[in-house]
Amino acid sequence: MLLVFLHAFSTLKIPGCNFGDLSSSSCPPPLLKIWAHSDKGPSPSPYVATLRALVQAAFCMAMFLYLSPSHPLSWFIDPAYQEWGFWRKLSYQYMSGFTMRWKYYFIWSISEAAMIISGLGFSGWTESSPPKPKWDRAKVVDILGFELAKSSVLLPLVWNIQVSTWLRHYVYERLVKKGKKPGFFQLLATQTVSAVWHGLYPGYIIFFVQSALMIAGSRVIYQWEKAIPTNMALVKKAFAVMNFAYTLLVLNYSCVGFMVLSKHETLASYGSVYYIGTIIPIALIILGYIIPAKPARFKARKEQ
Repeated sequence: MLLVFLHAFSTLKIPGCNFGDLSSSSCPPPLLKIWAHSDKGPSPSPYVATLRALVQAAFCMAMFLYLSPSHPLSWFIDPAYQEWGFWRKLSYQYMSGFTMRWKYYFIWSISEAAMIISGLGFSGWTESSPPKPKWDRAKVVDILGFELAKSSVLLPLVWNIQVSTWLRHYVYERLVKKGKKPGFFQLLATQTVSAVWHGLYPGYIIFFVQSALMIAGSRVIYQWEKAIPTNMALVKKAFAVMNFAYTLLVLNYSCVGFMVLSKHETLASYGSVYYIGTIIPIALIILGYIIPAKPARFKARKEQ
């Protein structure tokens, strides 16, 4: 009964759910696809995939319950927190964000299980031999992909995936003029829409503006990395590590606003580490204009 309720809740709440799939005669509903005859083999069973999602949900809730007592959000305005050193404050911001994310991983895993057991999570078959059923139509988050993201640009692809897909298709891409490349304006506008969709709290607004800066700064690092010749592998790896560290730092700095929601607590947290997560992205964006990345050129070998 709980899974049925969560299935209905998930379907209505997530704007990335395409109801056209359920009504279009040219695209049979996923639920019917499961039971339809297929040359791939017998009709797939959703039970194993559902159980996997439920086990993941249980693990996520256990992690949240274990970590949350030692990382309360109230510490950001506690006088004792202000007396900590710079690195300890940064590490606490990371652990607070890391802890809170398990709560979202839990509910998204539950909703994914509900969608899978209903049949709406079925997305087709793999190309392997023998083919295996895929149950990622309703996938909302890739936990490892998010926690180990090599670049901030990858974060929307693995976090709240259905909403991110909806925002990209209906906001971001529609703001790009024909024949032109998307820029910071399209990114900021998309993140602002996401902030309003979440709720008109100062913390949401600050976080999503921060996320636009974060992604733009990460793009600059990535462009510099691409411009490095392939024969300088060590330098390319150094830039890749830099992008990973940058993402880790700025993400967990920024997400405090998403968690505490109030302007006072958000700015108190940012100010406690000298606004490092705001200054670095802005500095990178400016440097991207001053030192634009140029494609690496290779001299072709002359045939002898």
